[in-house]
Amino acid sequence: MNRTTQHESSSPIVHVVDDDEAVLDSVSMLLDSIGLSNICYKNAQVFLDAYVEESFDKHNGCIMLDIRMPLISGIECQHRLEKLGCCLPIIFVTGHGDVPTAVEAMKHGAMEFIQKPFREQQLIDALQKALQVNFKNQQRLEKIQQTQAKLASLTNRETQILEAIVAGKANKVIAIDLHLSQRTVEIHRAHVMDKMEVRSLAELVKVVIDASATS
Repeated sequence: MNRTTQHESSSPIVHVVDDDEAVLDSVSMLLDSIGLSNICYKNAQVFLDAYVEESFDKHNGCIMLDIRMPLISGIECQHRLEKLGCCLPIIFVTGHGDVPTAVEAMKHGAMEFIQKPFREQQLIDALQKALQVNFKNQQRLEKIQQTQAKLASLTNRETQILEAIVAGKANKVIAIDLHLSQRTVEIHRAHVMDKMEVRSLAELVKVVIDASATS
């Protein structure tokens, strides 16, 4: 049965996955003591089952994964999470002989690995770093979602003109391509700038490219 400690529903959650009951107990107590919400899982399968549930917060938090676990290893769990599109930072906990494996895991996106036995402060520092990265990623995603909402608010004509602007075309060229007067293009361009809430052409191009990269 999972043990759960959640101080606020909106707070980031540290997901601790380890088959060692003593590790789960000690890490959960440590995280409780510094006010970090945490959920413990006795193996990778239990965690994966929880991850695919609709109620699982797939965006806010991080994962602490033991490498050596029965049935499904931490590495295999990482691969399965990758296929599921998981974006939560992963920290691996390893035994001495697992270091080459952990290094390989980092090449596949793991953020860090910690060798057992680890110092409490070492673990705290690693988890807080992971949560900071997660927070910055969430800010970036939120900004992109806002940009995509603004793009959706544009009319078909404004979208045409925006695409031409991003392609580097001047107003005169856009007017010729769309069979419009240059003044009409300028008016639409002003509306686009206003709706996208940007002040310069460079800013407009940047936010559009950033949003397109993740769409």
